[in-house]
Amino acid sequence: RIGIWMDCWMTRAPNPRVKAREAPAALSAEGKEWVLLTYRITKPAFSVSGNTDYGDVLQLGKRAAAQGDDGVHVVAAGIPLHAEAAASQANLEMNVIGWGSLAAVLLLVWLAFRSLRPIILVGLSLLIGTAAAVSATALVFDRVHLITLVFGASLVGVAEDFGIHYFVSRQASPGLSPPQVMRRLLPGMALALSTSVVAYLALGIAPFPGLRQMALFSAVGLVAAFLTVVFWFPLLDRGQLRQTRLSSWLTASLARWPRVGMDRASMLLLGALALFIVPGLWQVKVADDVRQLQSSPPALIEAQRTAGRLLGTPSPAQFLLVRGDSPDQVLAREEAVKAALAGVVARGELEGFLAISDWVPSASRQHADATLTDGLEAAVRERVARAVGGPVGAPNAAAPDRVLTLPAWLANPVYETLRHHWLDREGQGYASVMLLRGLDKPATIALIEAAAAKVPGVEWVDRVADLSSLLKHYRVLMTWLLGAGALGVALLLAWRYGRASWRALVPTLLAAVFSVALLGWLHVPLQLFSVLALALLLGVGVDYGIFLLEHPGDGESWTAIVLGAASTLLAFGLLALSSTPALHAFGMTMLSGVGAVWVLSPWFRPHAPHGHAH
Repeated sequence: RIGIWMDCWMTRAPNPRVKAREAPAALSAEGKEWVLLTYRITKPAFSVSGNTDYGDVLQLGKRAAAQGDDGVHVVAAGIPLHAEAAASQANLEMNVIGWGSLAAVLLLVWLAFRSLRPIILVGLSLLIGTAAAVSATALVFDRVHLITLVFGASLVGVAEDFGIHYFVSRQASPGLSPPQVMRRLLPGMALALSTSVVAYLALGIAPFPGLRQMALFSAVGLVAAFLTVVFWFPLLDRGQLRQTRLSSWLTASLARWPRVGMDRASMLLLGALALFIVPGLWQVKVADDVRQLQSSPPALIEAQRTAGRLLGTPSPAQFLLVRGDSPDQVLAREEAVKAALAGVVARGELEGFLAISDWVPSASRQHADATLTDGLEAAVRERVARAVGGPVGAPNAAAPDRVLTLPAWLANPVYETLRHHWLDREGQGYASVMLLRGLDKPATIALIEAAAAKVPGVEWVDRVADLSSLLKHYRVLMTWLLGAGALGVALLLAWRYGRASWRALVPTLLAAVFSVALLGWLHVPLQLFSVLALALLLGVGVDYGIFLLEHPGDGESWTAIVLGAASTLLAFGLLALSSTPALHAFGMTMLSGVGAVWVLSPWFRPHAPHGHAH
């Protein structure tokens, strides 16, 4: 047979299904003939802005195929396409959430005050807060991720609380000067700022660069907006604000809001809340699978799976890591693993391996193979000579003593196709990565783990399981930190308000439990980002109780809370519409939690001091 030597080496190639000798490369799969066209990008795979040229080129190819023969199919796959899709979606969401939140806040300010001055100054505080956040994040992290900007867009719904609270107090107290109003509000606003900043910074405890960026971005933005209100508003605010129909109605509505007590209505409301919370918590499912964070379009995911199935490419997320004190020991251990799994391959439960030892057998294996051929070589040479009518060549006596070493193989260009499979740890030993083809059954994974455990220096690595385990670890850690944070906030409130401090904390705790129960009713799994949202809710929700404790009976505080909570709900409500699963879970939890604490906070408000105006 002509070309048998080349075919022998082709079966050892990283992708044996592809006929690389042809131009372009081709393969046969699923009853069709396919042509493999590769593309090379000129920028990092994840460095995209959502408007890349290669995405457009691939779409043109699909349209051209659709206009041609009905039997032509185009399957486009690759990491850059997923990165482009994510960047494009993030750009869209950043604009929708950011501009949508800003428009909602400005509309609420206009309806409450019917004046351009509050709109301009509140907009100024948001602008300065966002600029400071972007600058600080860029200085610390060198670059700002798009997911940080998407999340930071919801900052608008929190940072405007300070400006709104100031102008509501100015509107309700026309006899006080702006500095006097600010001195009156400053203690409560400063306490509210500290709880919110601590909650945002708690997001940065998890060792994820994206989360740390979000934490820094939000904390810096909130502080900058607060300082703008405290130092600039009293200087720039001139003139009076008249009561509007909306502000008057909101101020008067607090007097009609019930208070919790031992009366029948309170017991019925608490009972209804318990009937919702307890069954909801019972239905909560915890899911830490990292694959739930996948946000690529379903069509692109399906195309990636189709390409992998057609090409028979192994998964880079699951592999065997083989370690050794010398290159030859690593090769020998690879061969031991392949021998242990030979039965699995023979039964068709595993398609095969991609290993360095396919190209460079260990020295002992090469010597054993040479010994097997010694007795047959002379006979084979004689038969070949008779067949071709030529002399019998002399055997190469030195051949059995010569072996192909790994350093010699690494010096050849063929190594480039497998360069990521060999790890030289600079004096700390050697290691190789063995990929497995056709690995799609959990039962097969168990067999591979058992075989790896029998060979010294061999470790089964499942990156998906490892990352999921990491998410679980930090979910549990953040749950404990959430409890510690609640205790810290309770102590801070007790220092400021004494026995009345529970009135500021209990609504937030009930809202947190309510939001988790709602996830159970909606069959949305509880994950790390839901717990992170609860940590933020602790800081944001307590603010409403603080404002009501600082100014008990004041309808103006309730007006500021309603306006601030409405804008926060709009901001995080838009975040709940995000197609990024992490942001969606975060937004869903915040949306329900902020809504619940908004409703519950006035229920727990204290009675106004004697003679205080309502």
